[in-house]
Amino acid sequence: MIVAKDSVTKGQSTCGLVYQLCQILKAEGVVYCHWKSNVALDRSARGDADLDLLVSRASVRQFTDILYRLGFKEARALSRQKMPGVLDYYGYDEAVDQLIHVHAHYQLILGDDMTKNYRLPIERPFLESAAQGDLFKIPAPEFELIVFVIRMVLKHSTWDAILSGQGALPTAARRELEYLRAQVNPGRMYDILREHLPCIDASLFDRCLQSLQPDCLLWTRVKTGQQLQGALKAHARRSYVSDVGLKFGRRVTGLIRHRILGRRSKRRLASGGAIIALVGGDGAGKSTAVKNVYAWLSTFDTIKVHMGKPPQSLATFAVRGISKVTSWLGILLKRNWSVQAGAEAGSSAFFKYLWLLRRVLIARDRYRTYARARRFATNGGLVVCDRYPVPEVKLMDGPQSDRVNKTGQTNRLVESLIQSEKRYYQQMMPPDLLIVLRIDPEIAVQRRADEEAAFIRARCREIWEIGWGHTRAHVIDASRSIADVLSDMKSLVWTHL
Repeated sequence: MIVAKDSVTKGQSTCGLVYQLCQILKAEGVVYCHWKSNVALDRSARGDADLDLLVSRASVRQFTDILYRLGFKEARALSRQKMPGVLDYYGYDEAVDQLIHVHAHYQLILGDDMTKNYRLPIERPFLESAAQGDLFKIPAPEFELIVFVIRMVLKHSTWDAILSGQGALPTAARRELEYLRAQVNPGRMYDILREHLPCIDASLFDRCLQSLQPDCLLWTRVKTGQQLQGALKAHARRSYVSDVGLKFGRRVTGLIRHRILGRRSKRRLASGGAIIALVGGDGAGKSTAVKNVYAWLSTFDTIKVHMGKPPQSLATFAVRGISKVTSWLGILLKRNWSVQAGAEAGSSAFFKYLWLLRRVLIARDRYRTYARARRFATNGGLVVCDRYPVPEVKLMDGPQSDRVNKTGQTNRLVESLIQSEKRYYQQMMPPDLLIVLRIDPEIAVQRRADEEAAFIRARCREIWEIGWGHTRAHVIDASRSIADVLSDMKSLVWTHL
């Protein structure tokens, strides 16, 4: 006999945010229950599994208010994946650095994962059967077993599920079935069926139970699945033929997206997308921070872009190649033929134009990367930017062509190139959240001991000496441990999403 894992308390590896949520739901009398997978409530308590909560319609506003008070945010699936009466909320527990997913059900929607085609209109008696456990309210085992068996048959005992390779009942599901069967009172279970689900008689339910056994014949399983779908026909969201076609279509498109295009369908925050930019000098831990924040947010539809090193266009690649060749020839012939020298002072006009053209092309590449990022965020995605053009920072990622004015030698072509570079940067609006990693230049030099000290010191000193108080930037002390920096950063990001 499997023992239920519902004896979870704050002192037994319960996630603080989950514990707080359950205590408030209990204190404020919200009508709800943790409606499935209660054999593994310890995982839900730790936040390792979704919190599948069935909530009474009368408590929806109260329940939602509690979630928002605790910092939860609503996320939405793509249109084709949305289910009526089912919403997703995510909260962030700083203490354990974990996102907590509340899967809020206001209706019992179930079926194959591709379509969830059926609703069981028994939410009220299901909730009325629930009793308060140590942490969650959980339904009577008789109700839970009835719903579990129906779910599993619809997911694994239909002919289309078997043809699609979904016919085998997972080991965890077999364990849950064993646990629930050991908990129920059979007489009470059949009374519930007669009273609340008269469309499924006792003999059909017994066949459904049998179809989930390992030794059940394939034909018997398929036949039972068809009979259950027939019994629930009036409770389907769409016709049987439409549902089968939709399941196969979504499996094919999902296979293409995942295996060929390398994409996964992810949720987007209901509050909209955002561009999150991380700026800092070398040695501030910026690359590590970007990597960690991106991985943390990848629960949602998130991309990562490098605004300092954007993808190069063919023109940029060609001009860069010419620049390297000229610099190499200058070194070889011991002449001042570098493109950099042409920008700073006195080399021929050709090298000055080449340097300016390269700056314009880099600005265009950054603008194109910005435009893609902004479009993605406008459509609800999250963008994590490694570096970003900021007016206050002159040594990195901003306009550089004004440097030729130091020589006082300009003409129409030079001015045109200078203005072209500036226009690209002027079109880049500030990010939705700008985080500056500020570090003492000497600490940065120590961290990057294998690199040129003067270069590291100069880039860090600029950010160190800027007075960020007049900007919208959020400054984080990057001289601390990476764990402390990431903790502050994630809290800041979650607050602003």
